[in-house]
Amino acid sequence: MTTVYWEEEIETLPRVGLESIQLKRLQRLVARVYEKVAPYRQKMDEAGVKPEDIKTLADLSKLPFTYKDDLRDNYPFGLFTVPLDKVVRIHASSGTTGKSTVVGYTEADIKLWSGVMARAFCCAGANSGDMVHNAYGYGLFTGGLGAHYGAERLGATVIPVSGGNTKRQINIMRDFGSTVLMATPSYALNLSDAMEAMDVDPSSLSLKVGIFGAEPWSENMREEVERKLNLKAVDIYGLSEIIGPGVAMECLKSSGGMHIFEDHFLPEIIDPDTGEVLPPGEKGELVFTTLTKEAFPLIRYRTKDISRLMHETCSCGRTLVRMEKVTGRTDDMLIIRGVNVFPSQVEHVLMGIDGVEPHYQIVVEREGNLDTMQVQVEVSENVFSDEIRVLETLSKKIKADIKDYLGVTCSVKLVEPKTIQRSEGKAQRVFDNRKL
Repeated sequence: MTTVYWEEEIETLPRVGLESIQLKRLQRLVARVYEKVAPYRQKMDEAGVKPEDIKTLADLSKLPFTYKDDLRDNYPFGLFTVPLDKVVRIHASSGTTGKSTVVGYTEADIKLWSGVMARAFCCAGANSGDMVHNAYGYGLFTGGLGAHYGAERLGATVIPVSGGNTKRQINIMRDFGSTVLMATPSYALNLSDAMEAMDVDPSSLSLKVGIFGAEPWSENMREEVERKLNLKAVDIYGLSEIIGPGVAMECLKSSGGMHIFEDHFLPEIIDPDTGEVLPPGEKGELVFTTLTKEAFPLIRYRTKDISRLMHETCSCGRTLVRMEKVTGRTDDMLIIRGVNVFPSQVEHVLMGIDGVEPHYQIVVEREGNLDTMQVQVEVSENVFSDEIRVLETLSKKIKADIKDYLGVTCSVKLVEPKTIQRSEGKAQRVFDNRKL
């Protein structure tokens, strides 16, 4: 007999009840970090706010923001609220843009994390009878172990394959009867390419749903993944600083947007330039406060992810607010001759053009005082083998569509199929060679 992980009482709670829980948890959180974390106490004192000033949820805006630099400045354990002998696990970022950001978990935090991940699986229609093929990376990256513990909490069977060794992964899917695929969307496309090369028909596999995250991806890319892998593709959101994957999850009935598990993660949308909280429905930078984490709670953490909150009722019955698919980040936004460009916008254009494969790179250079952007994109086998005139027409269409959609002029380089390096984790889409 299969079972599902459906916390109906909390996930369908009326707003007034949910907000009451959020306020109580917020008040406890602020009092705890003020007492135990000197950097937070200093920032709150400088802002002129005390724990007793938090009387309503609206008072959240009185509290200072937390930035990634705060985590780096207090590396490795300066923002922990518990002694290290209470910490049962540590994860960390790669530190490619500076010092690693280090996050810690108590036993209760691991239980919380596995619980929200089990909720996420339930949103995707998974249950205890599923075989979860977990191709997220294991190790200091939170994706692999976050998904793993959530699937176990669900009661499902976990195949901890991690990333890489793609041909073997496909054989395992076929032999073990994998029903749920967890991976980055770019690696899912890598798997589909490998299936084609191995002459494996995706419809012969048992896959029914793919839970994809860890990098921005467009609606057109979703359609591409679903077509190539013969499954339903749903979006999951999370970030290591908040807990890892499982902060928000798309449900099968959603008309767009991922349910935020806001009894644990309190969201805001702010103007990224002014820091002002924006009205409901407006797009801006996503900010989170962790309401229930023990070892490493964060207050008003600026994610740099661009999204908006959606309060419309979802047909699944969940009353949890939804966040729109992340359309970009404030720090991967390219400014090309005064025009703001997100890689996900370029992808959206490319995925709507016939003859183009879902593998591309954006190369930005500065020639004199002028910024230039080149889009390198793979074309399909039949197009590449066609006459030069066809390729020239395709190149002109890509250039024109990007100009129309984004308002920026770029050059286009069409490359042979399978020449752009495939990703076994997060895809590197942008190569900014400017000396900014």
